[in-house]
Amino acid sequence: MDRRSLLRGMGGLLLSGSAARVWSKPALAEYPFTLGVASGDPTPDGFVIWTRLAPQPLQPHGGMPARSVSLHWEVAEDERFRRIARAGEVLAHPELAHAAHVDVAGLQPDRPYWYRFYIGGGEASPVGRVRTAPAAGQLSQRVRLAVAGCQHYESGWYGAWRYLSQEPELAAVFHYGDYIYEGSGITADPMAGRRHLGDELYSLDDYRRRYAQYKTDPDLQAAHQAVAFISSFDDHEVDNNWGGEHAQDDTPPELFELRKLAAMQAWYEHMPVRREQFPSPGGLRMFRRLDYGRLFRMHVLDTRSYRVSGETMLGYAQEGWLYRGLSNDARWNLIAQQVLLMPLLRRAADSGRLVSTYKDHWGGFPESRERLVRAIGERQLTNVVVASGDSHQYFVGRVPADRHRPDGEAMASEFLGTSISSGGDGMPVLPGSETLLADNPNIALNNAQRGYFTFDITPAELRADLNVMDRVSSPGGTLSRLARFAVMPDRPGPERC
Repeated sequence: MDRRSLLRGMGGLLLSGSAARVWSKPALAEYPFTLGVASGDPTPDGFVIWTRLAPQPLQPHGGMPARSVSLHWEVAEDERFRRIARAGEVLAHPELAHAAHVDVAGLQPDRPYWYRFYIGGGEASPVGRVRTAPAAGQLSQRVRLAVAGCQHYESGWYGAWRYLSQEPELAAVFHYGDYIYEGSGITADPMAGRRHLGDELYSLDDYRRRYAQYKTDPDLQAAHQAVAFISSFDDHEVDNNWGGEHAQDDTPPELFELRKLAAMQAWYEHMPVRREQFPSPGGLRMFRRLDYGRLFRMHVLDTRSYRVSGETMLGYAQEGWLYRGLSNDARWNLIAQQVLLMPLLRRAADSGRLVSTYKDHWGGFPESRERLVRAIGERQLTNVVVASGDSHQYFVGRVPADRHRPDGEAMASEFLGTSISSGGDGMPVLPGSETLLADNPNIALNNAQRGYFTFDITPAELRADLNVMDRVSSPGGTLSRLARFAVMPDRPGPERC
């Protein structure tokens, strides 16, 4: 079965079902919307809305019977739902853990909407808010994005998500991955007092329960209700440091493929992503492109699934897709991806030479990075900004044309975000940071506290605000701004404000 046929069949699955198996007015003993609601991937005329029915979220099947449930949904122009813009029904199937995804279309560009789900004759979900993207061809004067990820449940509390949910005028959040962590409770930070349920994840039920545990967090739910997520995944959604066909622990590829299929199905079930991201026997296509009028184009990459050691980080098909997409008339090109792109060199203990030791980042795929840098140069682009994650610390700097000359010509700006909670409280300066910055003059800032950053994007400049929490080891931490940088569309390289 080809992908088109599979998606067509999936559309039938989501929109229809045997009358004998569909429960239109279920009598559930407990509140079913315990995991909240979410929206994602805004377009000029719509977005995705999501929920999952789970009256007992940490129990097998979320406490739901093995029957499809008919859910009503509404999208309104006002918070009180007096002006309904779109409404309909969707089936929540047991095969997809009673998750529901609705691709809403036919709306007006660049304006807020409110949405909710409810069961016929029963209870309603929380209300979510989401904003459509600007119209094609529109040059917006300002769009605000947030960038966040790496939210190890056991390592700390999610106060940063609570602050993000209160950010004014956010259009969307790019989540760079590590939404869950697959390890067992032995990795817990005893200061935080939060423990994973169960051992390391392998089965579909394992992954489902872990997502449910994370999604019961009220601060994370608040962020999802407040703003659309543009969701990607990194390694911990499957297995630490996996890439392509290879697991961390040399699992035979045919067995690792089974684990990836389970992990990717659970990712789809719990993320507000479109039907095109539905997993198939050939894998799950996560990379995609979103346009915010003529202000910026966002290229969302997958830096895990197509790796070939020593050859390519993205796979050649995704590389070609990215290079073609860089040719556009947008004021900015935003590459939204998972791992550090710019060189990060350390001195070898034996020789004292500067070498790249971060093989899980783009540094382990130097030819692939050179092809990307060359593609930017061939198009004479000066407006490329990269948003990254994974490292649990902030790195802000320039992507040089020549990796051997980090102080040479810059081809792009990179903002690598810290974690929401992974790594615990962290610290402003890690041991050896001064030497690291001296050896890497392309890096303007390094910090290892927790938090998130925002982009204020205008035609004239892109401004980045880096925010940090004073602690995540206990609830009630305080957020403050660490630094502000600006990038101009005709001059790559961040400048501190």
